[in-house]
Amino acid sequence: MQDRFNLHDRVAVVTGGNGLLGTEYIETLVGAGANVAVVDLTDSLNERLQKLSRDAVSLVQTDVTKKEELESALATIEKKFGTPDILINNAAIDFDPGADASENRSFEEYSLKSWNKVIEVNLTGTMLSCQVFGGAMARRGRGSIINMSSIYGLVSPDQRLYTYLKEKTGVPFIKPISYTATKSAIIGMTRWLAVYYAPKVRVNALAPGGVFNGQDETFVKNYSARTPLGRMGESREITDAMLFLASDASSYVTGTTLSVDGGWTAW
Repeated sequence: MQDRFNLHDRVAVVTGGNGLLGTEYIETLVGAGANVAVVDLTDSLNERLQKLSRDAVSLVQTDVTKKEELESALATIEKKFGTPDILINNAAIDFDPGADASENRSFEEYSLKSWNKVIEVNLTGTMLSCQVFGGAMARRGRGSIINMSSIYGLVSPDQRLYTYLKEKTGVPFIKPISYTATKSAIIGMTRWLAVYYAPKVRVNALAPGGVFNGQDETFVKNYSARTPLGRMGESREITDAMLFLASDASSYVTGTTLSVDGGWTAW
């Protein structure tokens, strides 16, 4: 039986590929046989990606908020690898408890500048990438688009997780409204595009829960207690779901949002 998770000779585009999950996605895609274009603002690949074959991975420095740069990136990718088969819209702005104080204010004081910046990257950048790369897939007649949402695109952040930070550092942390707004909109955009591009291109969203990345002990304890499976996720658990949506294993799946959250959104 043919391995339906095999991506041999397929071309994948990963926006924001130099980050934690982006790197995991790329390693998984290459491991499944794909050639991968890393579309990122950075001018060099991180150490982990540099260890991958130069024949299989190529950095295309691009600002996803600028359509002309995305179109130039598409031309570069098609010249090197061919028309993309897979697009993972991973580029996004998020703010963690270590964020600058200017990005960490109450809703009433949250700046329009911060709001617009997050909307531009998380939402507009995803839409433009779908226009450019999704359009190329549709013209060719096949493809899979995976838009990265979040559990916070499905439910509101539990701000209680962060209250301990004020006691610890003296500075409160509030998960910004812009993150939830954009990750929720990604789900609606995914449904719209799934219908628009059917039957040629499948479009789905992936909604990960919290992934362990060296967070402090108190946060991990609080987050785990809030999760039915009793722990934070591992990056490989997100990438396995990504591979499913990218491959022929999900050939009858489109317009859906796959939650990989340890049950977080079940209660």
